[in-house]
Amino acid sequence: MRWVIAAGVIASGIGAGLAALYLTRPAVPAFATVHAEHRPSDVRLLDRDGVVLHERRTDPSRRRLDWVPLGDVSPALRAAVLTAEDRHFRTHRGVDWPALVRGLLRRRGASTVTMQVAALVDPALRVHRGPRGPRAKWRQIRVARALERAWSKDEILETYLNLVTFRGELVGVGAAAGVLFGKAPHGLDAAESVTLAALLRAPAAARERLTQRGAALGAAMAPPVAAGAVARAVATALTAPVGGRPAPAWAPHVARRLLPSGAVRADVHSTLSAPLQRAAVTALRRNLLAVRARGVEDGAVLVVDNRSGDVLAYVGSSGALSRAPHVDGVVARRQAGSALKPFLYGLALEQRLLTPATLLEDAPLEIATAQGLYRPRNYDERHRGLVSVRTALGASLNTPAVRVLELLGGEPFLARLRALGFAGLTRPATHYGPSLALGSADVSLWELVGAYRGLATGGLASPLRLTGDEAPAPTRVLAADATFLVAQVLADREGRSPTFGLESVLATPGWSAVKTGTSKDMRDNWCVGFSARVTVGVWVGNFSGAPMHDVSGVTGAAPIWAELMAAIQRDAPSRPPEPPAGVVSVAVTFPRDLEPARPEWFLAGTETRMAGARALAGAPPRIRTPTAGTRIALDPDVPAGHQRLLLEADTGDRPLRWRLDGQDLGPAHAPRLWEPRPGRHVLALVDAASRTLDEVAFEVRGR
Repeated sequence: MRWVIAAGVIASGIGAGLAALYLTRPAVPAFATVHAEHRPSDVRLLDRDGVVLHERRTDPSRRRLDWVPLGDVSPALRAAVLTAEDRHFRTHRGVDWPALVRGLLRRRGASTVTMQVAALVDPALRVHRGPRGPRAKWRQIRVARALERAWSKDEILETYLNLVTFRGELVGVGAAAGVLFGKAPHGLDAAESVTLAALLRAPAAARERLTQRGAALGAAMAPPVAAGAVARAVATALTAPVGGRPAPAWAPHVARRLLPSGAVRADVHSTLSAPLQRAAVTALRRNLLAVRARGVEDGAVLVVDNRSGDVLAYVGSSGALSRAPHVDGVVARRQAGSALKPFLYGLALEQRLLTPATLLEDAPLEIATAQGLYRPRNYDERHRGLVSVRTALGASLNTPAVRVLELLGGEPFLARLRALGFAGLTRPATHYGPSLALGSADVSLWELVGAYRGLATGGLASPLRLTGDEAPAPTRVLAADATFLVAQVLADREGRSPTFGLESVLATPGWSAVKTGTSKDMRDNWCVGFSARVTVGVWVGNFSGAPMHDVSGVTGAAPIWAELMAAIQRDAPSRPPEPPAGVVSVAVTFPRDLEPARPEWFLAGTETRMAGARALAGAPPRIRTPTAGTRIALDPDVPAGHQRLLLEADTGDRPLRWRLDGQDLGPAHAPRLWEPRPGRHVLALVDAASRTLDEVAFEVRGR
């Protein structure tokens, strides 16, 4: 009687189980949900054409790549996997019952591909480790049946190939094919496919065992796969570099800016051009090695498309050559040197204070500042007397540039630089003083290239772009006619020849305009220039701030610039820009044959056939002494009546007057001695209508 009762209980249990299996359905996620939740372990930076430039690991425990559609998996691998794991996959409904019974009798696993997917996608099964007991196995069967009802066979197989572990940390067919064979999944041959399928049952198998399994599986394939080919594929897979083949790392600083901190998505598309990025990295490192003995180890390169503002190459450092490879030299601010001179002269041309033929005086100059006398010097320590604006800018002469800044005034020049995007120039002009003309201000390569791009586009500017996001419409920041004149000067080999020679490294196969810069004590080298298509900027120096030894812009940064510009123009040499409306060309001669006669470009209405030396004509009135910020200490041992402060101004023969702390002090056409009084004072130079033309603040200390 007992056995009848037991049999009834068993039958009842089986009946209940079958009812639960066939009449109830556990909740399963949708295929689209599983696909959408897939998170690669590597996030990748792609160039504008989809080429991988940089990869960064975000999950150290697993290596997963992009989700691979079933259609992108080799047919040989699909066949090998089903032969190894589930021969009846296309005909069963989630469970291969005969195989399951045989597996239970032999105490071996007999899970179908669908059952394995159930264990991979069901939260309750996914956390289970080790052999599954009857309860977990029953749930796996039920989830597998539910998957078969909700998903197609191809969706199940695709999910399996993307979620299963092949070996070690390699999860999914994308990572397995890429790391073990250096291929995309669609490129796997029959022997490689058999090897990957053999790994599924024993991911940690040793070489001998895996070779045996692979040979057996290869023999079962239709057509069979030769055992020798399988052995070679196994050897290749098991000797793959630990951690996979080296990940591309051509743009680490751009990756830091663009790639998310977590694996939000696998691919981040950039505006970079992989061939140009690689060329920029190579050119920077090769040329830095050539001057390494002179105390140079760092550099940066930025290449921008003129029309769109797309960044085509972005190299933030010299990598292994640097002691600080993670510092981004593209955005780090350094002294600009002579690289700012084109914008100084451009403003003077735009305001019609100068023309390219105007003669400037290149002679010793002394300017009183709060720190003492400022004496600008040329790079070669020579002075050339009267030179044209074309020569002064092209040959990068310093004293004429300081005279032009005196002509314009510091604040108007600062306003122009800020409008061009130099966001770090936050101090007033008095902080920089006359050395602003020679680039004493700190700027970044990003800002400098953006400003030069404005010269290349005829005065139009928009933000530079590292991604394909829609850019705002360009705005006009420079006058087109004056910008054309500056570009012509920067492209003139003869104009720069007094300093650089006719056949210097700055000469390129096609048309280009270029300017170098070297900061104080040779701490920074710059070379920035443009063709019709691109603007290229290079900085060379040391992130530590240490000076270089006998390395100027033309020997440090210029060779890198020239190499890249020549490569860009190799197939399509650049052509000179067409002159815009408002400029005219006139033949000019120079008094005393100071420079050879030549055709010269002018803004319409400023043209002349005989160059004139009127560099400071129309210079604004200014206070010479005291200088802004001066602090004067009265000597207690000298009688007060014997201590005087000199007040001196450049009035240009205009009837101007002194005003001190709001009180009139009299005419300013001649130097005046003033008895100092302790306190803070404001000295102004005013015209007949009491309008302030110049103003300085100073302090007197003492009794």
